[in-house]
Amino acid sequence: MARKCEVSGKGPLVGNNVSHANNKTKRRQLPNLRSVKITLEDGTTKRIKVAASTLRTMKKKAAQAAAAN
Repeated sequence: MARKCEVSGKGPLVGNNVSHANNKTKRRQLPNLRSVKITLEDGTTKRIKVAASTLRTMKKKAAQAAAAN
């Protein structure tokens, strides 16, 4: 399975490790993925991978929607 957020589409970034001697080697920066259960419209549950930053945004939007009502 891909290391990718299923909501926002965030995936791995590629960069360099740089040593004190300025040697450069490739490295990957992976997103902080969390496994979350969601409930679909038909009542079934599904487990998806979501980035932690996306979860924060989703909680913030839900709180704003609740405060507006």
